[in-house]
Amino acid sequence: MTQPPQISKSPEETERAAAELAARLAPGDVVLVSGELGAGKTTFVRGAARALGVTGAVTSPTYTVGQIYARPGGREIAHLDLYRLESLNGEDPALIDDYLTPDRIGFVEWPATGEAQIERVAARVRIEHAGGDRRVIHVE
Repeated sequence: MTQPPQISKSPEETERAAAELAARLAPGDVVLVSGELGAGKTTFVRGAARALGVTGAVTSPTYTVGQIYARPGGREIAHLDLYRLESLNGEDPALIDDYLTPDRIGFVEWPATGEAQIERVAARVRIEHAGGDRRVIHVE
């Protein structure tokens, strides 16, 4: 599923790129989203969530680790942010599994901490700063 990098010139373009990916996702799929602080990871997740029918607020779950968003038809989206976790050692083994179920589409920001334990990875997204509002979005 590797695609040529996309150049985004605005948050709206980043959300549109995410919507394109979201159209190919199914329940159980997990998308790993990485990039530096302020790169647009949550903006990307918000775009995908909107495309999948989420109408409520989509914000970074940095301090709560994860959030669940409702969407039409009862299907849910999981949004995790592992930034504050140095490791999953010592954490409840079900921490990730409780969010990333076969019935949900999942998005994980800062996935490096838990990537080895994350199953069903459908795509890896890397967002890079390119000056100003410009971003380079890589989807594999």
